[in-house]
Amino acid sequence: MTGGALDKRRETLVRISAALASRDPDGLEGALREGAETGIAGEVEEVILQAYLFLGYPAALDAFGRWREISGQEAGEGVQDDWAAWSDRGKEVCRAVYAGQYAGLRRNVRELHPDMERWMVVEGYGKVLGRPGLDLPTRELCIAALLAVLQAPRQLYSHLRGALNAGASPEDVEAALVVASSLMDSGGAEAAQMVWERVQSRPVELAPNVPGFSR
Repeated sequence: MTGGALDKRRETLVRISAALASRDPDGLEGALREGAETGIAGEVEEVILQAYLFLGYPAALDAFGRWREISGQEAGEGVQDDWAAWSDRGKEVCRAVYAGQYAGLRRNVRELHPDMERWMVVEGYGKVLGRPGLDLPTRELCIAALLAVLQAPRQLYSHLRGALNAGASPEDVEAALVVASSLMDSGGAEAAQMVWERVQSRPVELAPNVPGFSR
């Protein structure tokens, strides 16, 4: 696996996301310090916020506590709830990530449980991943790195494709997996590479741009 396409900003954010999944306090501390030194505090906070969808509140809360200490950044104002807007935004963002697989995804999740489908769209993609503080390709690269470290192959496959659909380049994805591999053992890195090879065997289906979320 080769990498190196990510700029410093994206590499740092991907490393933070992967370190969150690794549950390694030293690795996370180093990544958060890098984020503080790089001057991308707002985007670091978006990466921590979205991690709760995959790692739960305890991991996100612990990470925020450490981030506040390291960065010296105080918490800003939160956003007001707007579930109707989040529902509309969630459909747009989810469609951008899944492209031609969007309808099938919703059907499959609905068959597992209808509330899970609704939460996925409204909370996952609308409330959280549709926030304007971080561009969608970077969000997807960060999620892919996190899922690689978690060794969640089915979800990793979806979000590797999602990163490409959202506009990340194959070189970006390769580089994100290299960052994630630095926080895994060789078996985990090989498993992630196998998933990536499967993704590459299928054509990318670029969805229309989502307003406010540049590629």
